[in-house]
Amino acid sequence: MRDFSGKRYWLVGASEGLGLALAQKLSAAGADLILSARNQDALAKAVASLPGKATALVVDVASTESVYAAAAQLGDLDGMVFLAGVYWPMRAQDWDAKAAEAMANVNFTGCIRAVGAALPGMVAKGRGHVVITGSLSGFRGLPGAIGYAASKAGTMVLAESLYADLRKTGIAVQLANPGFIRTRLTAKNDFTMPFIMDPEAAADIMFRHMQSGRFKISFPTAFSWLFRGGNFLPDALYYRIFPPKP
Repeated sequence: MRDFSGKRYWLVGASEGLGLALAQKLSAAGADLILSARNQDALAKAVASLPGKATALVVDVASTESVYAAAAQLGDLDGMVFLAGVYWPMRAQDWDAKAAEAMANVNFTGCIRAVGAALPGMVAKGRGHVVITGSLSGFRGLPGAIGYAASKAGTMVLAESLYADLRKTGIAVQLANPGFIRTRLTAKNDFTMPFIMDPEAAADIMFRHMQSGRFKISFPTAFSWLFRGGNFLPDALYYRIFPPKP
C-alpha cells in the first residue's frame, strides 16, 4: 500500500468537487500538497480547509505560458494528479465551436501540459506517481457528448501510453475513470444520471486506487460494465443502446 506521509503532490483542478475531496483525503494521509486551479480565492479557501500542509498555485491549464510559469515554482514532486475539466452538453446539431475547443484544450491538451510540467523531473530522478482522471464517457462515442467524450478519450489513451512506457521504471502511472459525480458540471445535465455519486464518495474510491498498485479503475463498477462492454458490441447494437438525443 502506497504511503503518502511527507510526499509532495501537485493536484491540478483541486479547488472544488472531486479535486478538493481528494485533496482532503491526501492531506489527512500526511501528504504535502500543491493545489492548482484558475481561481485564487477558491484555492485559498480550499487550502485553508485542509488538515495538513498545503499551498496554492494558480494555473490555467488552457495556457501554455501559465503552465510553464507554474512549472518553475513546483520544485521537487513525488506525484501529480490531473483533475481539471470543463464540460458543456452538446449535440453535433448544436455545435458550439468555442465550447468544443475549450473542452479539448482544458480536458486533454491541458492534461498534456500539466503532465509535461511534472514528468521530466520524475524521469530524471527515476521515481514518481502520475494519476490522470478520465471518464466512463471516454470509452466510446456517446450522443450529446461532442467535445467532452473525445477529450476524455484522449486523456485515457494518454494515461495508457504513459503506463506502457513507464511501467518498468520507478514511475507509477494510474488512471481513474469515474461516472457521474454531483458537481457544478453535471448540474448542467437535463437527463437522469444513473449511479450519480457525491464528490466525497468518488474521492474515497480514487484515493484507495492511488494507494494500490493497480493501473486502472472505472467506477461505479456496475455502471462501468455498460461502457467497458460497449467496446465489444457491434455498431448496430451499440448505437441502439445509445440512440440520438432529440
